Amino acid sequence: MVAAVAISRTDLDAAGLRRAAGGERDAAASRRMLALALVLEGQSRTEAARAAWA
Repeated sequence: MVAAVAISRTDLDAAGLRRAAGGERDAAASRRMLALALVLEGQSRTEAARAAWA
């Protein structure tokens, strides 16, 4: 079983991460922010990764 990774920075919520991703010029960074937003909204890490990289 894989241990969950804790999200320790809480300065942005899911909506804030989505806004930041929209303004990000680096596509990979933008996808990572979108994946984190999905995790904060309750999706599994696997589902979030698939959605952000699809």
